[in-house]
Parts: sequence; structure tokens; C-alpha cells
Amino acid sequence: MLLGLTIRDVVLIDRLDLAFHAGLCVLTGETGAGKSILLDALGLALGMRAESGLVRQGADQAVVTAEFALAQDHPALALLDDSGIAVDGARLVLRRVVNADGRSRAFIDDQPASIGLLRQLGETLVEIQGQFEQQGLLDPATHRQALDAYGGYRAETAALAEAWRHWRAIAAERGEAEAQLARARADEDYLRHAQAELDALEPKPGEEAALADERALLMNREKLIEALDAALGELAGERGGERALNAAERQLERLRDRASGRLDAALAALERAQVETREAVAQLEAAARGIGRDQASLENIEERLFALRALARKHGVTPEDLPQLRAGIAARIAALDDGGDRLRQLARREAEARQAYLSAAEALGKKRRQAAKALDTAVMRELPPLKLEKARFQTVLTPLAEADWGEHGSERVHFEVATNPGAAAGPLARIASGGELSRFMLALKVVLARTSPVPTLVFDEVDSGIGGAVAAAVGERLHRLGQELQVLVVTHSPQVAARGTHHWRVEKRQAQQKTLTRVAELSAEERREEIARMLSGSAVTAEARAAAASLMAGAVA
Repeated sequence: MLLGLTIRDVVLIDRLDLAFHAGLCVLTGETGAGKSILLDALGLALGMRAESGLVRQGADQAVVTAEFALAQDHPALALLDDSGIAVDGARLVLRRVVNADGRSRAFIDDQPASIGLLRQLGETLVEIQGQFEQQGLLDPATHRQALDAYGGYRAETAALAEAWRHWRAIAAERGEAEAQLARARADEDYLRHAQAELDALEPKPGEEAALADERALLMNREKLIEALDAALGELAGERGGERALNAAERQLERLRDRASGRLDAALAALERAQVETREAVAQLEAAARGIGRDQASLENIEERLFALRALARKHGVTPEDLPQLRAGIAARIAALDDGGDRLRQLARREAEARQAYLSAAEALGKKRRQAAKALDTAVMRELPPLKLEKARFQTVLTPLAEADWGEHGSERVHFEVATNPGAAAGPLARIASGGELSRFMLALKVVLARTSPVPTLVFDEVDSGIGGAVAAAVGERLHRLGQELQVLVVTHSPQVAARGTHHWRVEKRQAQQKTLTRVAELSAEERREEIARMLSGSAVTAEARAAAASLMAGAVA
């Protein structure tokens, strides 16, 4: 819901702060007072096209800020989340700044954003319905969603979407398998030769690194063995450390009893040193055995290592990737050898998935046809009071070619109208005139109000060219619509204005040789006076005031 609109330096508005409410909000005023400027300003905040002419003369820039209250499941939140913009959640502030040269910037909760994102958000927040607007239900792309929401068959739409995704996933898998088999057949000789080479070599994961380490060790074998022999000589030879430790221990052991315990710590240390020395000797001997002294071992390792690297270069991979390459080639040859059995299995699964999709599409189509009939009946009931008794509304479901099927079904949904008996039906925007179009849209909105994803509707002079009972019918329907959604309506009709839950008057005023637009929310008494003006013109009579009071009382009743 639109909570507030702040406007700075837009055309005839220098400074304006408006707070809006739920229900039916009406804006009235003399022709040319600036009501359309308010809608232009709101459109700026919603991402509509900006022009330099919107900036008030003498100002550097125009600024419009719109604040909205959001439900927890409002689609704008998902859109913001996908765009990586964090917001409060309960409140959303859209701001547009337009420079005098026509360039503009957009902000969402004071975070810079693209105009495109602002427009996408605006489409989920407000729908502006004027005689020349081409959005909302005037866009046939929205008709399927509107019908589905009206029908309320969520289980069927979800089942269809899931069946479509399953079918396409299997079709993609089958297509990839088919392409792989075709590539494998084209390269069969090469694949079998490569497999023979890889099988003969049998590369293992991590083998190249292990061989490189072993080769480096063996290339330094002589120096390592020499160092090991020297170390063993120092520790375990005739005059090595192990013998010296034993001798020292025997010398001290003879005097242990006479030293009153003063040699115990030293003897314990000598004992530990002997244990560690024996461990060191064992490790050195094991290392010497592991290194070996066979030149043939080095040659064998080098031969294996070079063979791995050569085969890897040949196939354009690293030696580490050879086992994976071998497995991949084996899989491609297996696909050849199984005679296309996997393809046949996938084709069977794809046919089953297609049939499941067709069944789900037929079930949804049946629900849509039922909903379309109910929608047509409901809209037709609304038309006679709106002086459209000769018009015909119909929801058309057109089967699509298989190439155009999708997760939303196998038919296209669009609304058509015929305004005169015997005339061919056609799209809303092309068949209906300006005034008729606004009333058609009002009838549709009244019927679809409970399922509308957009919480705020704006009608610009929906009462154009009508009066009397028809204007009263328009007002009554706008009031009903306001019980479900927030509705803003710009009107010249006293019958419509009397139905408003809240009322603003738009007027021009002279200030310091400047003409400025001012907007004021009216009290009950001020509303009566404004409706009386709308009834009688500039000279408000007692009879007009009485008629205004009667209209307002009738609206409450």
C-alpha cells in the first residue's frame, strides 16, 4: 500500500508531502489544477520515463519519494532479494531524482539502483489505469496469471510446472546422450586406440607425483647412502655414540650406591639417550634399505614417469588427469558397445514424461476453461450498470504449437471485448474507446480484486464522459474495490467523489508571481463544500450543498 508521496520541484509543485490511507482515496479539482502532475510524479517514483520538462522552472532537479507498506509475501521482496538489495521488509522507499537536463537516478531505501529495477518494483506495487496507459491487464501477458489467480487452482499449476521441468530435464539428458554417442561413433577408431594405450599403461591417481619424488630420491642415492653410512658409523661403530653411552653408564653405575642419589638423574638421562640412539640407528638402517643401491630401479622409475608424461602431453591433459581420461574414454566406448540401449531407455522415459506433462496440461486446461466461464459471467454482470450493456467480454484460450508449450501450459490466455452487437471481439486496448476502456478495466478489477497481486490501483478520470446513474455505478464499484485494495482515483464526478473514504482537493495558487499546485486533505465539511462545487460550478448554492450532503449520506448508507 502507498503510504506517502513526497514531491520536490515537479512542474508546478515546489514542495508537497502527502500521506495516503487504505480504501478509496479521491482527488478532485478544477481542470488544469495539476491532478495529472501528481500521477506523473508517482510514475517517476515507479520507474516511468523521465523528461527534463518535469523539473520545475528555475530548479536544478526534481525529486519524488514514494513510501510503501509491504506484506510479508509481497513479490517485491523476492525481486529485491534476487537483486541483492536488503530492505526493512515492512517498509519500502523508492526515490527518483531528475536533473534539469533530463538525466535521472534511482534509489531503493537510499541504495542506488537501476531504473529498470525501479520499474519492475513499481509494476508489483502500483497499477495506474488511465485512458492511455498500456500496463497491467491491458498487457495480454498478464491475462493468464490473472485467470489462474481467479480460478484458485494452485495445485494444478504447480503440478504442471513440475511435469514440465521433469520432461525438459529428461529431454536434455537424452539430447546430450545422443550427441555423445554421435561423437563417439565419429571417433571410434581413435577412442579404441587411445583406450589400448591407456589400458597398457594403467595410470593411477597421484602416481606421477609419487614417481617424481622417488626419482629425486634415487638421483641423490649415493650422497644419501654415504651420509647414512657416516651417521651409522658415528652412532653404532666401534667408537660410536652408542658405545660411549654404554661405557659412561657402566662407570656411573659402579658409584651409584655411594652418591646418595645424586647420580640417579644422570643415569636416567643416559638410559633415555641409549633408547633414542638405538631408535635412531634403526631408522637410519631402514632408510638405507629403502633407498637401495640398484641403478636399474632409477631407470625403471624414469621410464615409467616419462611414459606417463608423454601420454599426458599427447592427450593434452596433466598426468594426474590420465585415470579420469581413461575412465571417460571407457564410458564412451561402453556407450558404443551397448548398441544405444541407454538412448532407448532415455527416449522411453522422455515419452513417459511428455505424456505426464500432457495429462497435467489437460487437467489445468479444464480448470482454466471452468474459471474462464465463471470470470466472463462475473464481468458481464458488472457491465450494464456501467453503460456497457451492449458490450461482450470473453476469455479466450488458444492452443499453442508444441514448440511454444511451457511450464504455464499448452494454451495462451487473453481477454477480448466487443463493444457493439455483431462486432468482432478483439484486444481490450484496441477495441474499447478511452472512456469505455476505463470502465471495462474497472469491471475487471472489481471481479479480480481479491486475487490482485498489486495492492494499489490508480484510476485517472475513470468517469470521463459519463454522469448520473452511470457515474453513481462507477463510484459504487470503486468503493467496493477500495474494500479489497487501496484505490486512488482522479475524478470530476461528484457521485464518485462522494464515495471516497478520503478526499484531497488539488488547486492552483499564486505565490510571489508564481503559479503553484497545492493539495489539501479535506475534512467532512470541506468535502461537502467541494462536492457542492463539483455539482454547481464556481458559485456554490444552498441547493448544491444539500445535494452534496445527500450524495455523501447515500454513499455511507
